Amino acid sequence: MMFSPDELTAVGVSLQVAAIASLIALAIGGPIGLVLARSRGRGAGGVLVELAAHLPVITPPIVVGLALLLTLGVESPLGAFLDERFGVRLAFSTLGAGIAAGIVAAPFAARSAGLAFQAVDAGLIEAAHAAGLSPVRAFWRVTLPLAAPGLVAGVLTAFAVALGEFGAVITFAANIPGETQTVPLAIFAALQAPGGEVKALRLACISVAMATAAIILAATLRARLEARLAA
Repeated sequence: MMFSPDELTAVGVSLQVAAIASLIALAIGGPIGLVLARSRGRGAGGVLVELAAHLPVITPPIVVGLALLLTLGVESPLGAFLDERFGVRLAFSTLGAGIAAGIVAAPFAARSAGLAFQAVDAGLIEAAHAAGLSPVRAFWRVTLPLAAPGLVAGVLTAFAVALGEFGAVITFAANIPGETQTVPLAIFAALQAPGGEVKALRLACISVAMATAAIILAATLRARLEARLAA
């Protein structure tokens, strides 16, 4: 199966966007997951944190993209400030596409992080405190290494989710070939042209293959990290 240069370009853009999105998802989902693990079962506060963590999932992605456009677009106060002061334009850019996809994927990273932090043995943390470690040092030396497999799995899951994100990306970053046109957006563009079904099918196969590879890698790395920690 031969792929055209524009199809390969869309694959490259997808990988860039997904890489950015996975970092955004970790930055958002990691702390939320920690709060979720510590607030689970604690009344209304825990429910509110749970709701905040899942809001990007229950909200249509196009709404996420619209919210970003209104807050970070070049005509918004914050977007105009970033443009004028630092020359940074997030809307209609690869970075903007990554941010949009990352926000949508963040709940998946948050859930994985929450489960990972919750699974850390509280006795080990108490032992670290008894040994004289401060809460911050105990977190970095004990909690974080033990939760690492879940965090890695969450990042790769977010990567896979970002590969398939459409609504938030096209709303905030548009469908610019070579800049923001990811594989899902390229599939959409192909279906708008007469006879584009074959091209769309090729791109769909690529999309499924990349997402599958990311999930398999997530499971493999998690298993290896867990085995290393258990050794």
